[in-house]
Amino acid sequence: MDVCRVVNLGTMDYLRAWEMQKGLVEEVRVGNRPNTLLIVEHPHVYTLGRRGSWDHVLFDREELGSMGTPVYEVDRGGEATYHGPGQLVAYPILDLRRWGGPLKYVRALEEVMVRSLADYGVAADAPEGATGVWVGGEKIGAIGVKISRGVSFHGLSLNVGVDLDYYRHIVACGAPAGKVTSLHRLLAEPVDVETVAYTLQYQFGRALGFRMVEG
Repeated sequence: MDVCRVVNLGTMDYLRAWEMQKGLVEEVRVGNRPNTLLIVEHPHVYTLGRRGSWDHVLFDREELGSMGTPVYEVDRGGEATYHGPGQLVAYPILDLRRWGGPLKYVRALEEVMVRSLADYGVAADAPEGATGVWVGGEKIGAIGVKISRGVSFHGLSLNVGVDLDYYRHIVACGAPAGKVTSLHRLLAEPVDVETVAYTLQYQFGRALGFRMVEG
């Protein structure tokens, strides 16, 4: 079984984590590092993927400055999304040349989140024709990836105890306002992000066929 190294970065600025991913992509591609799963939380930030636009940001740039929440245009797939404290973000840097194609990979990431939520008694699904994971019509997990010469980066985000009010300022992944939820909200009790991270990395290994090793 192939090894995937897990690295928990704690809380890290979005741009710093993005630069780290780009460096790892090249190292994984040439075989200098094993497949790697980065686990991280970000300070408040909005990002616009390749299908995103400023029309998906529901306030002007002056307001953005006063909020202190940056908006970055990035090279992942997808539209607008939010990252912040209480959200579990996972960036798999994987050599997909040996593993499988992009569609299979995205479906596997959805399965990772569905299985992780099931461990907490939450029945989630990944509806056909939509990317991400939903519970009762509300989105709880988002996916946005990029594949560079056969190696993946960016990844998934799972709402654990995130402040859902921040989603009011964007059209999140095409989801209408008020159609986003979190594990905390569904269970009506606090959930530790680090504990969910351990669940997710276990389910990641199961779904994608990796032996997970702490790095």
